This record gives sequence, C-alpha cells and structure tokens, in this order.
Amino acid sequence: MTGELHTDLDNVEVEARDPDPEIRPAASLDLEKTPTRADEYSSHQHQHQHDLDRDKDKDKDRPTADLTRIRSHASHHDIHAIPSHASSSYIETNAAQYERFTHRRKLLITCVLSLCGFLAPISSTTILSAIPEVAATYHTTGTVINVSNALYLVFMGLSPCLWGPLSTIYGRRWICIVTAWLFFAFSIGTALAPNLASYFIFRMLTAYQGTSFLIVGTSCLGDIYTPTARATALGWFLSGTLIGPAFGPFIGGIIVTFRSWRDIFWLQAALGGLAALLVVFVLPETIPEKKIDELRDLSRKERLGRIAHWVSPLRVGTLLFSYPNLIVAGVASSSLVWNMYSLLTPVRFVLNPRFHLTSPIQSGLFYIAPGCGYLLGTFFGGRWADHIVKKWIRKKGRRVPEDRLRSCWAFIGGVIPACMLVYGWSVEKEVGGVPLPVAAMFVQGVAQLFCFPSLNTYCLDVMQAKGRSSEVVAGNYMIRYVFAAAGSAVCLPAIEAIGVGWFSTISAGFLVSLGHDGVGRGMAKGRRSEKEEEEGG
Repeated sequence: MTGELHTDLDNVEVEARDPDPEIRPAASLDLEKTPTRADEYSSHQHQHQHDLDRDKDKDKDRPTADLTRIRSHASHHDIHAIPSHASSSYIETNAAQYERFTHRRKLLITCVLSLCGFLAPISSTTILSAIPEVAATYHTTGTVINVSNALYLVFMGLSPCLWGPLSTIYGRRWICIVTAWLFFAFSIGTALAPNLASYFIFRMLTAYQGTSFLIVGTSCLGDIYTPTARATALGWFLSGTLIGPAFGPFIGGIIVTFRSWRDIFWLQAALGGLAALLVVFVLPETIPEKKIDELRDLSRKERLGRIAHWVSPLRVGTLLFSYPNLIVAGVASSSLVWNMYSLLTPVRFVLNPRFHLTSPIQSGLFYIAPGCGYLLGTFFGGRWADHIVKKWIRKKGRRVPEDRLRSCWAFIGGVIPACMLVYGWSVEKEVGGVPLPVAAMFVQGVAQLFCFPSLNTYCLDVMQAKGRSSEVVAGNYMIRYVFAAAGSAVCLPAIEAIGVGWFSTISAGFLVSLGHDGVGRGMAKGRRSEKEEEEGG
C-alpha cells in the first residue's frame, strides 16, 4: 500500500476494543484478539502530532460535522506505525478514555445516573394529580399551582447554564454530589412549606438542582461509551427522565387518595437521599481532564476571571446559537418536550369529565399508558439509533454525526403527530371509548424513545472532540425546558378556550413544522458538509 493516511484529530474518535461486529470490514479482522491496538495507534498519533495539530487548528472553531475515513493507501512508514488490520477498519480516537471502566462498571454507572435523572422530571408531574388539594391547602386556585409547575420547568431550563460548564471545570462527580444533597434538602423544604410563597421558592430551588443530573449524567455517559454504543446507554438513562413524568401523576394520585399531598415530597426527599448516597459511594469521576487543571499556574484573580467566563450563561447561549445544527437539535427536542408536557399536564382536567372519573387515582391510571410506552421504547430506541449510525458507517467508511438523525425523522414527523391527533379528537368527539386515547398515548410514548436518544447523542457527537459537549447538552436542555414551561402553562387555558382536539392539532403541527423540518435540515447539513469535503479532498 502506498500514498498517505489522512486523519483529522477533531473529527476522529477511536473505539479501542469490542467494536460492534456490524461495522467490521473484513471477516479476517478479529479486534478482540488485539488489545494493544489502541496503544499502537497512540504511538502513531505521537509520531504525527505536528500534522494533527495543524489540522486541528484549521477547524478549531467549527463543530465536528463528520469523522474521517481511513483511505486505502498508506505510506511505507504508516504501515509500520499502524497494524495492517487497523488500517482497513473504522476506528475511534481517544481509545483509553473508553477503556477506563469495565462493562459491568459502566452498567452500574448508567443505573445510578438513571435514578438521578428520574428525580427532577418526576417531581415536575407528581403534583399534577394533587393540584386541587394543594390549592385548597393554600387557599388559592389550580391555575396558580399550575404556575408553580411552569416556574419549576423554567428553573430546570435555567440551571444547565451553570451546571454544564461547572462539570467541565471541577468534574462530573463533585457536581453530582453537591446537587444531589441540595435536591434532598430542598425536597424536605417543599414538604414542610408553611405558605404559598415558601412552596414556590422551594419548588424552584429543587428544580435548579435536579437538572444537573440530566446534564452531567448525559456527559458522563459520553465520557465512558464510544459513539457507536452511547445511544443505547443514553436510551436507558433517558428512560428515567421520561418514565418519571409519566408515572409521577399515577404515584401522586395514589398518595393523595389515601394520604396528604405533602407525602409526595417526603417520598421525593427519600429518593433524593438514596441517590445522593449512591453518587457518593458508586459514581467515579468520568471526565478525562478537568479544566481547572489548566489554571494551576495562574494567579487567583486570573483564575477567578477565567472561571467566571467559562460559567457565563452567555457562553452557553453563544455556543448554541453559533451553529445551526445545534439549534436544529434544540428545536427538535423542544417540540418533543412541548408535546409531552402539554399532553400530561391537563389529563385530570380533560379525562375526568370525559370518562366521569371521580378520584385522583382513577385519572392517574391514564398516565400508565405513556409510561409503559417510554419503558418499552427504552429497549429499542437507543439501539435503533446506534444501528443506523453503524449502517451508514458501513456505507461511507466513516461516521457522520448527522446520519444519526435519520433514526428519528419518521417518528418525530409522522408517528407522534398522528398519535396526538388521534388522542385529541377521540377525546373531543367522545369516540373510541377508553382504549383509543390510551393506545395513542402508549404509541407516542414508544415513539419519543426513538427520538430523544438520537438527538441527545448527536449533541455529544458534534462537540466532544473540543471538550464542550456538556455545554452543548446544557444549551439543548435550556431550550427544551423553556418550551416545557410554556406547554405546561398554556395547555389548560388553551384547552378550555378551543378544546382538546384543536389544541392537539396545534401540537401536532408544531412537531411537524419544527421537529420534522428541523431534523430534515440537520440531515441536509450533514450531506452538504460531506459533499464539500469530498470536493475539497
């Protein structure tokens, strides 16, 4: 083989061992028997550091649009630097980063993070079944208590701007420990709130801590799983963030039927305490390199100034709005979250009169349908996203992050809007009885788990080489929870004004116009980047 080996440090990531058999290029390749491949490749990287740094500087300010291909011709020197079996395969860089933990340890980390990610979202909906009881306690109306839920979601959207950057500076572990114990403390405060003002304050403070689990948890999984396997892990992690909001009202309905609504928050505090203990004793540090290590030689004033710049909310916002492909992922995720909260929030007010239900636990049963859909989708959504990536790697010989968006395009633009229309108009026109809206809620739950892992993993893929993936994820969550707050606040007044059928139609249109069109634009952007590279190279 003669010629040259082309690589791009920003765009290449290496999977060290146990690559999926689906992307092995030749039957003779047995990477499981070559555990030193990562070391050999690392040695090659060292020999060619000058060329790699030059390529890296060239695209310093551009998010990763695609990953390199290993060309079929290499120089005599390169053949000796890289084993022959590696030169013909698709490989990922930063191999040691993904080999630090055993498979079982990774599963344990994923389980702990899934529990942590379950807490803040479930707290946003457990109170929905108890809104009349909370309103009676504080001598106010259900609309006012719904405002507290909207503010809860607003603060979930604000906090990523702090926790995402902090996790890159001081590490994932310490941020999780601090916020887990604060979540535990503020949950107790909510349970003991003596008046409406304190109830609002503790709810908002709880939300501000809880979102860190979503941001840092996603980043942790990006730290330990290779790009072709992380969507499956994120599928399990995100199942907690979606199952929580779905089963929350059911759990809340059971509690408020037999006990005081305050017991909801005592249960939340207990789960928060358990999560805090697990984080302390089980969660290791996953980030390969902390930014704080870069500041050791600076003065105290310079160090504080640099940290203040890194944690500035404007930095996250600027990053997000600097690149259209990141906005696409944010808008697509936001349309899904709008759909979820505008569907779940008014269930008791919409379905109780429609089916003549008389207790919170009866309406809470309807939340089981989307919850079971999220649970079932957990087993397939992430795997489907990884399968699509591997399929296009085999076709192109490289990994293009935008190819991952292909896995959710049909679901976000077809399946979920159709379910919303069926649900809304079957309830509005009183057709299909209980089974039809329940089936629609279940199917849309499954479909959402085919979308979220793909979109979240895409955010990790495009900027991980620059060490800013947590900031991208933070910006994504910031946008989506602003839309969640809007959906939670306006759904009930809108349904009362125009009916559940037309409101569901609006939500379906929102999904098609923003979600489906946005994902389509992201895929087109990937094709343009690929074509430009081929013409340039």
